[in-house]
Amino acid sequence: MHEGTHLAAYPLVTSDPYVSIWSCTDRPAQQDTRHWAGERKRITLSACVDGERYALIGRQDAKEAEVLSVDVTPTCTRYAFRAGDAKVCVSFRAPLLLDDFDLMSTPITFIDFEADRAAELRFALHDDICYDGLNPAPMVGKDYQSGELHVAWMGKKRQNTLCHTGDHITIDWGYAYLAADADTAFAREGGHWALTFTRALQAGVPAHLLLAYDDVDAIRYFDLTAKAWYARAGKTIMQALHECAAGREAIAARCDALDAQLMADARRVGGEAYATLVAASYRHSIAAHKLIADRDGNAIFLSKENDSNGCIGTADVSYPSIPLYLLYAPELVRAMCRPILRFANMPAWKDDFAPHDVGRYPHATGQVYGLKRDAFGMGLTDAIQNGDAYPPLYLDEGEENLYDLRYQMPVEECGNMILMLAAAMRADGDDSLVRAYMPTLEKWVRYLERYGADPGEQLCTDDFAGHLAHNVNLALKAVCGLAAYGWMMERMGETAKAQEAVKASREMAQSVLARAKTDEGTALTLDGKGWSLKYNAVWDLLFGFGLFDQAFYRGEIARYRKEQNRYGVPLDSRADYTKSDWILWAAAMGEDATTVQALSEPIVRYMKETPTRVPFSDWYDTKTGRYCAFIARSVQGGIFMPLLKDKWLA
Repeated sequence: MHEGTHLAAYPLVTSDPYVSIWSCTDRPAQQDTRHWAGERKRITLSACVDGERYALIGRQDAKEAEVLSVDVTPTCTRYAFRAGDAKVCVSFRAPLLLDDFDLMSTPITFIDFEADRAAELRFALHDDICYDGLNPAPMVGKDYQSGELHVAWMGKKRQNTLCHTGDHITIDWGYAYLAADADTAFAREGGHWALTFTRALQAGVPAHLLLAYDDVDAIRYFDLTAKAWYARAGKTIMQALHECAAGREAIAARCDALDAQLMADARRVGGEAYATLVAASYRHSIAAHKLIADRDGNAIFLSKENDSNGCIGTADVSYPSIPLYLLYAPELVRAMCRPILRFANMPAWKDDFAPHDVGRYPHATGQVYGLKRDAFGMGLTDAIQNGDAYPPLYLDEGEENLYDLRYQMPVEECGNMILMLAAAMRADGDDSLVRAYMPTLEKWVRYLERYGADPGEQLCTDDFAGHLAHNVNLALKAVCGLAAYGWMMERMGETAKAQEAVKASREMAQSVLARAKTDEGTALTLDGKGWSLKYNAVWDLLFGFGLFDQAFYRGEIARYRKEQNRYGVPLDSRADYTKSDWILWAAAMGEDATTVQALSEPIVRYMKETPTRVPFSDWYDTKTGRYCAFIARSVQGGIFMPLLKDKWLA
């Protein structure tokens, strides 16, 4: 068994929801590399030493190299192999620096190689990266010299950008690139096409490669066909390749500095186990998004519900992810909110609460969750399937409500939107988006005031658990949402509105706690039954609202530690499954690092021992260690909540 970081799956290429390649084994030469959703996306790497070829990554007809170690940091995955008498090292670095939107949105991975003795290296990126499904498509490609770079590219002959939507779907358009100072080619590889890189390594002399994917068009954003953020003003993928090649050393140094500081902070806040979770979730969360610009040049940061509906820009998927982005780029939290706010003010949205999503990836053209079964008059047997494109729902001006109220999340999404906007404002002081949408926010606040104290039987973000009446945790979201609105109004000089919201939040908090209190923390429901993670209450600490006393938090943490199983604390008393992001939100309610460490260690054990080898699942069974569903979702940004608390309350 190798040394270093043990994960259920190891990130190799992580740019966005489509360009996402993982190794889902501890011995990477035993399996094909694949997309997060499981579809084969082959990278192969081999080394020839003393005339014998060794497979390092990807299944090949060669002797398997020994894995000496694999280390995963927030921005990089590093392997060390023993191939014959040679030690060969390879690293995959994603420059996902959240303070540099142009760089983080550039779909380029830096790959570096080094050996301690002479070895002939061969790297191949296979053509299945360019098409969806298992049936090969006719390809075109070329290799040529471009300035100091030798470039090879390939793509499907027939291009139809943004041609499908859905879940567990990979890109079916665009062009893949390899670029280096020499030795790249577009060539036949076992009956298929591939981009290849070959290099005779000398001892201690590194080699460098850039892997890129140009999606040409990235997102359909209402009436705009948008390119990735880096290309918004016309920059081409070739210009990006040259910039990255020229800036390789400086970019690597910035990534290394982030890794070192973030890992040190994580160890201080929660020990080695928490640092492992931080390393596993950083690229994972960012790469579940696509960053674009709207027509006015505003940042729009759109998540994809990987392995969960395939929705785009989902409010209750953004909400759990925001701790990471509040730490490094609060503007990205506003960039998550803008699409929901825009759709909520279109004629197609008729409800007085916040929408759930703005479409199905990569089409942000109107909410698709909870549509009435026959919303388009096609008959129930002709419903839109995975892969089909929904019509431009945002253009619908009919009198009929397209959405079934039973399958909406009214209190959930109103609370989410208000809390996200308040948290971004708390992080950097920018209140411009709040001011621009005051009438909308006031409508959502009124909804919370009316229904938040007892949400009734409705869905929350944990919708896989089904409808739940009198949900205490959902009521706590309404309590914190009202307090957050009051906090914003106070800082914006709206004293009367602030006082009214604060008064309402305090009265609601007292009412909820009085009904939810048990001998061991608070109940699952307002009738005193069960128990649950009260992750929504963490905002009381982060903002200093003073709604709940220390006895509340101590009682909650004591209950969680009592209920903890081998692989973590269950979500609530109804089942053994959990959500890893919510565990870390709850851990942040503890008084010191021991709580974060104690609640992190079982999650790390899950990642080491799970029999289901998929990218860090946020929904899994705390007794069996098997994932339930949800792969590679952006919500793992929630792992950063203890770090956010540490920063805000320092």
